[in-house]
Amino acid sequence: MSRSVRLVPAAAAVLALALTATACDGGVHGTPGGSGVRDPYFPKAGNGGYDVGHYDLTLDYTPAGRRLTATAVITARATHDLSAFDLDLVGLHVDSVTVEGRKARFNRAGQELTVRPHDDLRKGETFRTTVRYSGTPRTLTDPDGSEEGWLPTADGALALGEPVGSMAWFPGNDHPSDKATYDLTVTVPEGLQAVSNGELTDRFTKGDRTTYRWHTAQPMASYLATVAIGHFDVTRTTGPHGLPVVTAVDPTQVKASAKVLAKLPGIIKWEETNFGPYPFSSTGVIVDRPDDAGYALETQNRPTFPGAPDTGTLVHELAHEWYGDSVTPESWQDMWLNEGFATYAEWLYEEDYGDKSAQQTFMDYYNGDHEAIWAYPPAKPSSAAHISDSPVYQRGAMVLQKIRQKVGDDRFYDIIQGWAAAHRHGSASTADFTAYVERKAPHQDFTEIWKDWLYGDKKPSHP
Repeated sequence: MSRSVRLVPAAAAVLALALTATACDGGVHGTPGGSGVRDPYFPKAGNGGYDVGHYDLTLDYTPAGRRLTATAVITARATHDLSAFDLDLVGLHVDSVTVEGRKARFNRAGQELTVRPHDDLRKGETFRTTVRYSGTPRTLTDPDGSEEGWLPTADGALALGEPVGSMAWFPGNDHPSDKATYDLTVTVPEGLQAVSNGELTDRFTKGDRTTYRWHTAQPMASYLATVAIGHFDVTRTTGPHGLPVVTAVDPTQVKASAKVLAKLPGIIKWEETNFGPYPFSSTGVIVDRPDDAGYALETQNRPTFPGAPDTGTLVHELAHEWYGDSVTPESWQDMWLNEGFATYAEWLYEEDYGDKSAQQTFMDYYNGDHEAIWAYPPAKPSSAAHISDSPVYQRGAMVLQKIRQKVGDDRFYDIIQGWAAAHRHGSASTADFTAYVERKAPHQDFTEIWKDWLYGDKKPSHP
């Protein structure tokens, strides 16, 4: 808060001297970081004033009582002088907060955990915040009615975060524009397993509890973080050029999953041919029971499936490792950059291994009874409840086919591979993409594609 104060000359001189002395002594006069980053569809998501570099999460979970006891150590860099900053956390009880080892004041309001460090933080300063918390993690309901957050399962739990579910089980900057590396340590009753992103670095049992440690070395958006707790058949194999493949399958789904999961290494190899080098240090899947979640999700390194996936869904979710996980949308308005690309990967796979070209699939959607795909433009969903509807998926894929029609195959594959390479492990917007396409094909006019297919409110008059 800023207040206007009238000073007599003598008092003004004293104040000026005091400010000079403070500046010379290295004092910091910070301002609070913003609560929310003004995402068009989830304005409270994320926070201003800092960028997270690393999350070190330690979770102890007992499914029988759905009790979580946890510590989050968040390493971040201040982007301006900070007197306070917010973390996203819904539910759960915050037991204590420290910043740089010193006790910090904090308060809760909705999903905002506001932290006031003992000393203001300088712009550019790297600082470490430790939050100790506990309780029963919540299952959240999205605007579209689907469930995310912490989902209790028959034998454990499954954490899914798209779009804002990670704040149900750890505090953080819960927006895709801020990516970080992760260490996740999960302790569960002996006999259960805990599967997460990245690579397993340690496993040990002490007493009647087993601890699993997972490390994610490449930057990851918070909504892509996961932990699956329960009974799993875990298989470790290798894919193209020795890529580690870790699959964790609920015992009830092993038989139904075997045939499609055998295709996984070949799908990764095919996607590398089309999209460029695989962007992470391992791959795989988590297959839980069909009633544990209502959807598949591209959780980084190993997508999560509710029951055995079909081939198209496996192709789709693995394609997200390039488009969505490595190249992450800057805001939720840019979600078509995830789903349009992954849907188009299905079309390309059908073109190579099925009996229908991508152009035929495009025309089937254009000519068929698919009115829902014209409900709104893929680059501007009508509301938060509709960011996962068919215009984002199928019409998003149609945009890519229109680009392919315009530039030809050679230039098209240069564009989609170059896009994945140029923004590897970063976040990007629709404006970034259209500018990139125009740079890569400078002699082509994309005005009609952007106007009618990407941003147009109605079905284009011709295909």
